Amino acid sequence: MLIPHDTRIALETVVDLVNTAPESERPEGDRPVDGLADIEALYAFAGRHRVSGVNELDEKDLRAVHDVRARFADVFAAADAQAAASLVNTLVAAAGTTPQLSNHDGYDWHVHYFAPDASLADHLAADCGMALAFIIVAGETERLRRCEAPDCRHAFVDLSRNRSRRYCSSRTCGNRLHVAAYRARRREAAG
Repeated sequence: MLIPHDTRIALETVVDLVNTAPESERPEGDRPVDGLADIEALYAFAGRHRVSGVNELDEKDLRAVHDVRARFADVFAAADAQAAASLVNTLVAAAGTTPQLSNHDGYDWHVHYFAPDASLADHLAADCGMALAFIIVAGETERLRRCEAPDCRHAFVDLSRNRSRRYCSSRTCGNRLHVAAYRARRREAAG
């Protein structure tokens, strides 16, 4: 599956956004942690993903991004392509998409789907929504997944050739479960 660079970046952004939700985080003790708990975290998220045009952010922006995050989480939980498409259509329409060609910050020409003065929430809804639309149009909604590790609910986009990825990270969740299975087999063989 050939995915343009800007779409891949938007997919990484939407996955990271969804994974900031408390229900996606691994609990510290008994309490899940919200990765976007305050304005400072919102600025850090925008900076980490090099979101262009971010101005002053306030509590209204934080609430709006939380709402967009929840809607994107619904896309990852959608039962089928029709449900996912409906959710994405609603997100993208509400963002007031205004496709424009842009080249900035060392990136070659690419399409921005948000209006130049869009809020951070609308920026994310438009660009990330269109990236998810690309996956839906390609008939690849099964690539939008949640980690199969029992103690992890992280979202990810399976970009493997054969759609076989099961964990958000093979280094953490995948390795941890494989080691646990190996140790269980060893105990069973020894017992």
